[in-house]
Amino acid sequence: MRLVFCWVLSACLFGQFSEAAHGDWRQFRGNQSNGLPEAPGRDWDGDQEVLWEADLPGRGLSSPIIIGDRVYVTASSGGLQERLHVLCFSATDGSKIWERTCWATGRTVCHPKTCVAAPSPASDGKRIFAFYSSNDLICLDLDGNLQWFRGLTYEFPNASNSLGMASSTISVGGKVVVMLESDDASFAAGLDADTGETTWKIDRPQRANWTSPSIAPDGKTILMQSSAGVSAIDSETGAEIWKYSDGAATQPTLVMVGEVAYVPSHGVTAIRPGRSDTSVPEILWQVGNLSPGVASPIAYDEKLFVINNGAVMSAASLEDGKRLWQSRLKGPMSASPVVVGNKIFTVNEEGTTQVIDPNNEGEIISEHQFDEIMLGTPAVTDDGVYVRSDQHLYKIAVD
Repeated sequence: MRLVFCWVLSACLFGQFSEAAHGDWRQFRGNQSNGLPEAPGRDWDGDQEVLWEADLPGRGLSSPIIIGDRVYVTASSGGLQERLHVLCFSATDGSKIWERTCWATGRTVCHPKTCVAAPSPASDGKRIFAFYSSNDLICLDLDGNLQWFRGLTYEFPNASNSLGMASSTISVGGKVVVMLESDDASFAAGLDADTGETTWKIDRPQRANWTSPSIAPDGKTILMQSSAGVSAIDSETGAEIWKYSDGAATQPTLVMVGEVAYVPSHGVTAIRPGRSDTSVPEILWQVGNLSPGVASPIAYDEKLFVINNGAVMSAASLEDGKRLWQSRLKGPMSASPVVVGNKIFTVNEEGTTQVIDPNNEGEIISEHQFDEIMLGTPAVTDDGVYVRSDQHLYKIAVD
């Protein structure tokens, strides 16, 4: 384990961590990897009042995460993006509480559109697990104190690609799960959240992949999507439970409702664990004209919402995939949609946030123009939406 580490910069610790007041958002697309907050929250009229903004260093595409009354976000800076940042802000007023930095130990080459801080961090409510395209994984407590560090490139030097890695880590059942897939070395691993030591490791398809692992609603099973399909993995042991082998997209990530996974595969394919053969999932329906672009689909109120590469949102029935309506949004769109106050919230690459009414055929209720490039998926609590650009972190009030 690589523990040679360089820490710099400020340490402004402000008292003790307080309990969650508005619900946590602990990883990419929320606690359940589905873009929905833990509680439905109040009905939002869609008015976008920006409560505060905070400066960020360098670049970043990762989603913010929320633990209690604090917002945590990652960034990368420097001529080679070799400096990795973890920052903590007050959710109330956006004041910076602490910042930590370290040097990347792995490859930092990325396509200009992305950056080293593309994967989103995760938390188990006690610690922050910050992961980067350089395959560096940093574990901090909520006050920014280093717990452990893994430089995975030292052990797996070929687990990289020329465009940059972007798969986010997840925290589940005392494990931190990482998925590194490239045209060469590809694997997924479950690391002990207390020590960072590897408890299991499995081979993955050797093809570049930017999707993220998802937690199933049972809280124990992980779904891993790749160009080869989808595997359901036991988070405790890494054992494969079932496998869908008919291929899937390598950018938008599936979403689950109950035991059904809605997979970006041949349009969208709905699968669930097999009844007669539990190692092979059952295909419930497959609809080719639902074609997710980069943004991941979201399921809400018995409907599946898909945004294609032309920024057209389609709503489809979860039961049979039948398209119910379409609505043209302002794109292009890389960030995944989230649900806020019974509305759908999106952000496009030009920094335009849009609030959409899912019960009125996708009517756009409101827009706000930030005039900054925004590629990261928002985070949600019942009193606010958090969006980030390279330069800034914003909180929009939900009231």
